[in-house]
Amino acid sequence: MINLTDENFDKEIQNTKKIVLVDFWADWCLPCKTFSPILQRIAKELEKEIVFAKVNIDEAPLAATKFNVEEIPTIFVFKNGKLIDKSIGLKTEIIIKQWLKTILEEYTKKDIEKTIKQYEKYAEENGFKLNPEKNVVNGIAKGLLANEKRYGERYCPCRRVKGNKEEDKNKICPCQWHKKEIEKQGHCLCQLFYKNT
Repeated sequence: MINLTDENFDKEIQNTKKIVLVDFWADWCLPCKTFSPILQRIAKELEKEIVFAKVNIDEAPLAATKFNVEEIPTIFVFKNGKLIDKSIGLKTEIIIKQWLKTILEEYTKKDIEKTIKQYEKYAEENGFKLNPEKNVVNGIAKGLLANEKRYGERYCPCRRVKGNKEEDKNKICPCQWHKKEIEKQGHCLCQLFYKNT
């Protein structure tokens, strides 16, 4: 991860063709310390697509002021030097990965709708339903399409893909574990499929 300061912030953001994720944090911030290993794992997984950077707000107050950082951790995403999205507060690894994969991949509405219809049909045939929250279903569909583009398969966006087809085959959605998870928790891990009630 790149450490950004007031002096190098603009240069580093502007001089890359990749998407840049910037984590604003501080040493005294407990949620930041919890969030740091999550971001490090994601950074390792997405290092080919995203540049990961950190800004200690105590050491770079001008950058924090410029972007009106009032709560930490806050992460900003830049593309071509321009701010395109942000996330405030501590989030789970699954949520951040889905969010980033959505940013990385742009799909037509038609692709997303087609994917959702396929999983709707599967859910009906197996006695369960899709998550009633449409924005969640859309996000998961985008994550599935992103994985298909990146890895060649629609791996479940909430499972870690290692790049070994044999090891990863159980993670293709619907994954090997989804029926047991629905039975036990009422929904699968990524919350695409829900038990019919």
